[in-house]
Amino acid sequence: MSLRDARERWVRTGGIELCVAELGDAARPTVVLVHGYPDSKEVWSEVAVRLADRFHVVLYDVRGHGRSSAPKPLRGGFTLEKLTDDFLAVADAVSPERPVHLVGHDWGSVQSWEFVTVERAKGRIASFTTISGPSLDHFGHWVKKRTARPTPRRIGQLIGQGAKSWYVLALQTPGLPELAWRGPLGRRWPGTLERLEGIPRGDYPTASLRRDATHGAWLYRDNVRSRLSRPRTDAYAHAPVQLITPTGDVFLSERLYDELDRWAPGLIRRTVAAKHWVPRTRPDRIAAWIGDFALAQEEGGGPAAREATAGPPPSARSRYAERYAERFGGRLVLVTGAAGGIGRATALAFAAAGARIVAVDRDEDGAADTAERCRRAGAPGAWAETADVAEAEAMEKLAEKVASAHGVVDILVNNAGIGMAGPFLETRPEDWKRVLDVNLWGVIHGCRLFGGQMAERGRGGHIVNISSAAAYQPTKSLPAYSASKAAVLMLSACLRAELAGRGIGVTAICPGIVTTNITATTRFVGVDAAEERRLRMRSTRLYQRRNYPPEKVAEAILRAVARNRAVVPVTPEARGSLFLSRFAPRVLRAVARVNPPR
Repeated sequence: MSLRDARERWVRTGGIELCVAELGDAARPTVVLVHGYPDSKEVWSEVAVRLADRFHVVLYDVRGHGRSSAPKPLRGGFTLEKLTDDFLAVADAVSPERPVHLVGHDWGSVQSWEFVTVERAKGRIASFTTISGPSLDHFGHWVKKRTARPTPRRIGQLIGQGAKSWYVLALQTPGLPELAWRGPLGRRWPGTLERLEGIPRGDYPTASLRRDATHGAWLYRDNVRSRLSRPRTDAYAHAPVQLITPTGDVFLSERLYDELDRWAPGLIRRTVAAKHWVPRTRPDRIAAWIGDFALAQEEGGGPAAREATAGPPPSARSRYAERYAERFGGRLVLVTGAAGGIGRATALAFAAAGARIVAVDRDEDGAADTAERCRRAGAPGAWAETADVAEAEAMEKLAEKVASAHGVVDILVNNAGIGMAGPFLETRPEDWKRVLDVNLWGVIHGCRLFGGQMAERGRGGHIVNISSAAAYQPTKSLPAYSASKAAVLMLSACLRAELAGRGIGVTAICPGIVTTNITATTRFVGVDAAEERRLRMRSTRLYQRRNYPPEKVAEAILRAVARNRAVVPVTPEARGSLFLSRFAPRVLRAVARVNPPR
């Protein structure tokens, strides 16, 4: 499906005609997407097609933009009051019986704040998602508060936002925007977006860009000065609000939203590591947040609805949500070996922080159980996939399926691994092949496929590879396992150097002795089945006695991704071994000669 498949209609209001496009089943809940400046409805095309399988999606060209007609005269034709008339006319035409879920970006969000706070639109909006566009009334109060009681911090905030808002003054200068957009700026704008924001050329921007931009200047001229000087005092939202803030927005400071809870009680906050035009650069993330928030209101439940009506859900009070919700909320995280141990604990930790989870494991039932636990932990979406990481073809199919169904993975955790113990001279070639296929090639497949998608997308990401303290602590008993994990450690260091320029972080996690089920499945070479069972039971008892839970490793993983750490030894023995490997390697080599207990 694409925007070319949309159904078009024309809505007349206030002497103009609005071009309205619709996707999806009209019997489903309606989502109305309102574009900003200097855009047309096509800015939403990638988001719209991702929502169309669950919603009735409506896009319209704001008056004077795209294929909609412009008011005559232009002066006074773009006031917030008239834009509200347009929205209500569209809402009545496309969803006469039910309130709509409103989404606005840039100036689409600025005008949508008017819709969601004026009395005459009350009852017509079921939810509002705002992206990169503040209410002019809230902005006016924000400025007044800082000028009335200036402090160094408040003055700094004013100066910071003023530097970002230089273009507002330019757009209100008579004749200047028209001259610029009809001249060099109009010609260079698509290339500028591609260079600065990473937006590939295609159906956006459209051929109407120059006309749209010159007409759109009146949005600023008709509204900014009047509202900032005399902001409304009753600009309270009458519908649940979700705020999505791009952390790299060059036009708007995050500080603008510090006091937004006053105007939108129960506000849901999301942040995304992106620049201003997130409908084009992060459509997968934006569509997921819009869809989950809207469905939560429709169902009258779910984490988003509870947050908007009755305070945060239990998961939001967890340490993961408190520390990492803004960092990982809505991100797509894929974890291999997720049916138990460190993999399951990591998936649950990211889920509690609001991430979407893909739980991958050979154990179909175990992966499904982890996905269900993630949903209960607060994940806005969690899915189970069955795959053997050692098989290149299976991983290629997995990567294609995940990208098609959920978008490009933001964080990859290559956790799947197996244990193998016993002397080198008794380790057969087939034993080596199995441990390297899973522990090393599984990591290679994940990094190559999912890391490649991250690099192609061009908006960063993070790869976590689970290595081991055995990667730098030699021992007689683990030559094959140690070699595989040492290779993972070096691979991670090489990838970190290669992908740094693409904004992709790579972390190697070295857990140490952790209570998981790996000891129950470790292959002990050179012994018969009965002896292998005895050794497995003995190892399991030792690990259980150590009693270091996988949840601590999961927390270390989240912290490492947030801080973009290169190598993270987790347990005390892992940290101690790493220190010795760097400053006293002879000690480790001496320890390696000690015969392990049997």
